[in-house]
Amino acid sequence: MLSEQSAATVRATLPAVGAAIEQITERFYARLFDAHPELLRDLFNRGNQASGAQKSALAGSIAAFAGYLVEHPDQRPDAMLSRIAHKHASLGVVPEQYPVVHEHLFAAIAEILGEAVTPEVAAAWTEVYWLMANALIAIEKRLYEESGSQEFREWEVVGREEETADVVSFRVRPVDGSPVRGFHAGQYVSVGVKLADGARQIRQYSLSGAPGEDVRQFSVKRVHGGTTPEGEVSGQLHAHVRVGDVLELSEPYGDLVLDGVAGRPLLLASAGIGVTPMIAMLASLAADGHDAPVTVVHGDRSPADHALRVDHQAYADKLADSDVTFFYERDAEPGGRTGLVDLSGIDIAPGTCAYLCGPLPFMRAVRGQLIEKGVAPADIHYEVFGPDLWLAA
Repeated sequence: MLSEQSAATVRATLPAVGAAIEQITERFYARLFDAHPELLRDLFNRGNQASGAQKSALAGSIAAFAGYLVEHPDQRPDAMLSRIAHKHASLGVVPEQYPVVHEHLFAAIAEILGEAVTPEVAAAWTEVYWLMANALIAIEKRLYEESGSQEFREWEVVGREEETADVVSFRVRPVDGSPVRGFHAGQYVSVGVKLADGARQIRQYSLSGAPGEDVRQFSVKRVHGGTTPEGEVSGQLHAHVRVGDVLELSEPYGDLVLDGVAGRPLLLASAGIGVTPMIAMLASLAADGHDAPVTVVHGDRSPADHALRVDHQAYADKLADSDVTFFYERDAEPGGRTGLVDLSGIDIAPGTCAYLCGPLPFMRAVRGQLIEKGVAPADIHYEVFGPDLWLAA
């Protein structure tokens, strides 16, 4: 892995690079998009670029990867790399793009840090970059081989369901009539949408239907403007896409999947639109006859805002041993609880494996409570919608 000489150099310079990493990534993206405007138009999420979320996520991942290599020079953080690789594969990232990123990233490092970037420092951080890049390339190659294709295909919308005022579910079928490949509950697809200005923007949406169906279902929450940019893709899908329209979809990707959970107690905790992968997980568990305890927890503004609420309860009810608690900030009905999700009054079985999806503050709070209740950190899995800012905190 990281050579001894480079490890010493990276350890010595990590504080300086870490302190400037947000400036470096901001300069990197400016350089990249000046040289390759098509990447911003057709690949990168323009909303995340405008909000700064992607810059912070990249900064966090670089710092976390370098820090891990320094502390564990003979290992690599495969969990972090797997998450990034799944996202890259869903976008169709190819090996030829990594040298382009290297060129502009290291030019940005030199611009921001100036004379501090000696040949020795540049060589050490280049080694870090290519360790990360080559690992991602290898994982992405395997993911493409497993999925059968790295190309987007055309899918016809055959169903549209208004789940709440701000959430719509789309059911789609391949235009060419080919069979629908299976997926692992918890995975997502990328959806490519042509916008009015000619850009092709891509967003990821969790598959919210049961695995094994002859159509795919994904659910989209409309992103309203305010402190963050208006969601241009979610707005387009809500306002203009109807039954009979055609969308471009990737194969399913994502590493928040049920793996090795037979016979284990589970916790499926979600908030807001984070409910979507949990629906597929519950459907899969019910179909598999999972008989160990499953604790289902969800938080939302109100019952009317709880997307897929009927399915959420119905799939849980099909399990042999389930306990369901819904938390609502207002208008809680009998059986529900008022307020934010709080596990203090919920029994968590020993050996529980937990899956979390929702806003970062929610997931951090739930993770902390689970650890206090004795759940092993390695048994707590999560999915972040959008750039993974957990590492940037």
